[in-house]
Amino acid sequence: MQVKRIIDGAAASGLMEPLTALVVKAGEAILAVNRAAMRVDGKQDGSPVTEADLAADRIIAEGLAQLAADVPTLSEERSQLASPPFRESFFLIDPLDGTKEFVAGRDEFTVNLALVTEGVPLLGIVSAPALGLLWRGIVGRGAERVSFDGATIGAAEPIHTRKLPAPGEPWIAAVSRSHGDPKSEAFIDGRPNAVRRTVGSAVKFGRIAEGSADIYPRFGPTSEWDVGAGSAVVTAAGGRVTDGQGGELRFGQRSGSGFIIPEFIAWGDPEAVDRY
Repeated sequence: MQVKRIIDGAAASGLMEPLTALVVKAGEAILAVNRAAMRVDGKQDGSPVTEADLAADRIIAEGLAQLAADVPTLSEERSQLASPPFRESFFLIDPLDGTKEFVAGRDEFTVNLALVTEGVPLLGIVSAPALGLLWRGIVGRGAERVSFDGATIGAAEPIHTRKLPAPGEPWIAAVSRSHGDPKSEAFIDGRPNAVRRTVGSAVKFGRIAEGSADIYPRFGPTSEWDVGAGSAVVTAAGGRVTDGQGGELRFGQRSGSGFIIPEFIAWGDPEAVDRY
């Protein structure tokens, strides 16, 4: 009989550095792929997958098998092997978030890794390999932004979300380049003097966490691996990520639903959830 494992904040702290190194290594594998010559295939849902996605996934899978073999994993590229619900702790992985950005030759794509405990993201790492930046955090223990060059990881800089803009000051809304929708646009229009900042992939969560944007709404369906790591980072930095009505998001519980999150909002200031 397999013993289930629940990882708390203290145990997660001990995993942060090796997990960071693993995510950076996966990013190196992505950057090593020749985008001009690579093969691009389509999944059943119409989204693209490349050899870069698969190479990053292999590295993460092998690394997690050495670091924490007793903790289940849910990866976008191996979701058909998952057996939800995950009631204890599990790793939630998107080996290459923003594949459309990657295929188009842009730099705003990420490697996302979250540690989820009892349905709630506890630890998150969002790494943007082409930018040489990653955002990471553990809920209740703070968040950081880290620069890296190849496998060389620099010093960590503490980050925090920012408070609501003062009356008359504009809200900065992080918006997707590839996945806009009318409901999200209408929601942004309801923020005072909203200014849109177009950002690719889960980099949007990083911008919220570091305080350079206030809000990131997504009122179209997305997958848990697109949101889990960013949710942990934003929450660790002092913000909050909710469903479209301001309620709590749960991860790893959706047996039979394809791990779909119908809608979510990332808020830099948690007080905004109730005030707006």
